[in-house]
Amino acid sequence: MLFLPVATAAASDTQAGESDPVILVLGDSLSAAYNMELSESWPSLLQDRLTEDGHAYRVFNSSIVGDTTQSGVSRLPRLLAEYQPQVVIIELGGNDGLRGLPLEVTQSNLQSMIDQSQAIGASVVLAGIRIPPNYGKTYTERFSEMYTELAAVEGVQFIPFLLEGIALDPELMMEDGIHPTANAQPLLLDTVWLALEPVL
Repeated sequence: MLFLPVATAAASDTQAGESDPVILVLGDSLSAAYNMELSESWPSLLQDRLTEDGHAYRVFNSSIVGDTTQSGVSRLPRLLAEYQPQVVIIELGGNDGLRGLPLEVTQSNLQSMIDQSQAIGASVVLAGIRIPPNYGKTYTERFSEMYTELAAVEGVQFIPFLLEGIALDPELMMEDGIHPTANAQPLLLDTVWLALEPVL
């Protein structure tokens, strides 16, 4: 969610067979193991849970610190072609909001990613994001509503707020007030799992 001048990728697929169907995570620093070990991030924990529960899926985490929805739109076609994912988790938009980009652009990009994913037969999980109130009440409220409306129109699984129960807890957030700590990752996974499990 935080924009950084240098974007660091956290792309990995582990602990699963090469022939297993793929769950693609397309996100930003909230999913890219920001300031923690890759194994501590919620996508890595997701792979662990899938394996433990007997779900034969391979998680590919293509999340990049500082990524925007425009970058996601640009990267997604190659990822879809290469991995043919059965599920795509879209966790993008936070950096758009922090930059104050037009909501119409962000919404169009998110819709494009959903449509591209559904066009190859993938189920989509859309993770909603909220931005700090200092961007103005109208913009922040409309920003959150954008995700809700997209999920309803597109008929995708929806996480209303990825950082629910975490964002306001200083013990679960880094000093920047934007990124969840390693201790928060299991809670993030639980939130994601509620939306993901029905499509497994």
